[in-house]
Amino acid sequence: MKTLAREQKLQHLYWRAGFGIPFRPDQASPGIKSAVRELLRQSGQAVPLEVALPRTETTLQADAQNAEMRLLRQRERQQGFVLLNNVWLQQMATSEAQLREKMTLFWHGHFACRLREPRFALQQHNTLREHALDKFPDLLLAISKDPGMLQFLNNQQNRKQRPNENFARELLELFTLGRGHYTEQDIKEAARAFTGWSYNPQGEFVFRARQHDRGKKTFMGKRGNFSGEEILQIVVENPRTAEFLTEKIYAFFVSDTPHPERIQSLSSYFYETGYDIPKLLEKIFTAKWFYGPDVVGSKIKSPIELLAGLQRQFDVRYSDGRSPLVLQRALGQELFRPPNVSGWAGGRNWIDSSTLAFRLRIGPALLQDAALEVNLKPDDDTEPTAPRRRRQDGIRVVRAKADLNGLQQQLQKVKDRELIDRLSQKLLQVPLRPETAALLTQHIPSGAAHADKVTLLTLRLLSLPEYQLC
Repeated sequence: MKTLAREQKLQHLYWRAGFGIPFRPDQASPGIKSAVRELLRQSGQAVPLEVALPRTETTLQADAQNAEMRLLRQRERQQGFVLLNNVWLQQMATSEAQLREKMTLFWHGHFACRLREPRFALQQHNTLREHALDKFPDLLLAISKDPGMLQFLNNQQNRKQRPNENFARELLELFTLGRGHYTEQDIKEAARAFTGWSYNPQGEFVFRARQHDRGKKTFMGKRGNFSGEEILQIVVENPRTAEFLTEKIYAFFVSDTPHPERIQSLSSYFYETGYDIPKLLEKIFTAKWFYGPDVVGSKIKSPIELLAGLQRQFDVRYSDGRSPLVLQRALGQELFRPPNVSGWAGGRNWIDSSTLAFRLRIGPALLQDAALEVNLKPDDDTEPTAPRRRRQDGIRVVRAKADLNGLQQQLQKVKDRELIDRLSQKLLQVPLRPETAALLTQHIPSGAAHADKVTLLTLRLLSLPEYQLC
């Protein structure tokens, strides 16, 4: 593969570090180092996601009411999750803080929680957003004390003489060290240290001292009267945590195929910097190998990357607020609704024979304001937190409007014979084969306006399997 031109490198960078580059007239093309510094600068300040949620009482209070009240609370929760989903997807598509949005999405899958209360989901999201580009120990402490996390992993039931091991187990297995790097006894001792960690109805962390086990504990070869905070400190002092996190960050931002030499070098640097997330990302994005043939175009876009990218590049606006959720459910990734505590598997798991065919239809349908029929399975058609029920008609219709003016203006001076090459460079991360380019340019009316030719070729490019790669 020949060396990438600057514009292609930028396309690659912005798809990996964000959700693509919006098409605007007279866009500048900075060098890679300048672009990476600008990504970090624009994402330097954390701004909370603001969502006007329906006023839902706590689960405990709602369950104490009659059936009609429970149904009302259930609908309010459903509305809350729809709002959360829409607002965050819109933020991904429009925010200049692309790297913070992308890193928040990464942590959303790493610290995967499926919560019942939208207000707890929003609070947890903003905790991840606030610390997404901090040092990892600060993020780990904040998310460990998050009410949604404590609720999801049952730590409010973790009490002296009756320890609950759920949080301690997932902390070691999924959040820090990885399976095989601790013992069952380490889990038991860590669980004792987290006894008394709870929250109040207002969603505030509470340490219940009377429920805390103050006895001596032996954890990872160390012995002491450890608190939960001290357990977290011991875990991050272990270089294996840096290696485990770097493996996941590499898979998310670089490649699904591990590269032990790169990962070892990056994890050592990550550990030496005190788990400085921005420094690790800067090292990745400025590495020569990041723009090499084994990396560029090697990843399948996740459903969220695909939808947020289309919305960002073409200003897609849906006809109703439920449409983004319908598409996410059909594609297998719904924000705030991970399949389990391990998060989404990703990689080739995003694609099968049915989802690929559907994916190829999405871009052209949304950009043409065409009715896109989505056939949801009974399980997919279940609302968040609602009891499962089968509907006779699982068909949902999605419509949207898009804006191609920016792309058309960028290419208005490009000659017809060069259009397909220029468009493929802007829309695809892999080279377009000559025979494919020849097929795409067939049957375009010679008398068509230049803008119409751009639109038609764009629709055809978006229908290619190559557009699913980044």
